[in-house]
Amino acid sequence: MDEDISIINANTRNEKIKNFFIKNKKKLILAIITITVFLVGYFSLGEYKNKQKINISDDFNSIIIDYSENNKEKTVQDLIKLINKKDSSYSPLSLYFIIDNKLIDEKNKINELFDVIIDEISLDDEIRNLNIYKKALYNADDSTEADLLNILNPIIRSESIWKSHALYLMAEYFYSKNEMQKSREFFTQIINLNEANQEIKLESRKRLNRDLSE
Repeated sequence: MDEDISIINANTRNEKIKNFFIKNKKKLILAIITITVFLVGYFSLGEYKNKQKINISDDFNSIIIDYSENNKEKTVQDLIKLINKKDSSYSPLSLYFIIDNKLIDEKNKINELFDVIIDEISLDDEIRNLNIYKKALYNADDSTEADLLNILNPIIRSESIWKSHALYLMAEYFYSKNEMQKSREFFTQIINLNEANQEIKLESRKRLNRDLSE
């Protein structure tokens, strides 16, 4: 008797499952198609991005290898194209090459390219902060206090590993302007910063003891 009831229950369950699939056949087929398209699209996108990365890498290496004084203008144009591709690795490297080799004289243009990297590329937070610091360093010689602070504030107000570098840049900026009180304040912030770069903290102590002691 118990065996007969089990067989009936199993048949009933199978019948319910069968009816469920028949009733929802279109929805199930649509769901399977949707999942399949999503998976194909996901893996295709990943493969496309990998190929794109390889192509950008090849382009960058080719530009750097072919660079000479005779093709400076073409090099600049090609590197700017790479920057505007907004690749997290090779766009910053392209800008660094331009700066290191002094390929563009106009500071406004360099700052525009920095802004592309800082504002328009998906970067790790600390890589973004590094580029903010590099932008400030590039502009430090002829910036006003307000302009330099405006660039560096996102780092100074954060807990970034680049914070002590930003504070040191401001401290040396004020020292060069003979604004000793402001310089002392920034060096002191470095000394009191728990996560400060140790070499920068040591240099700050030397500066305070040697040149800014009251």
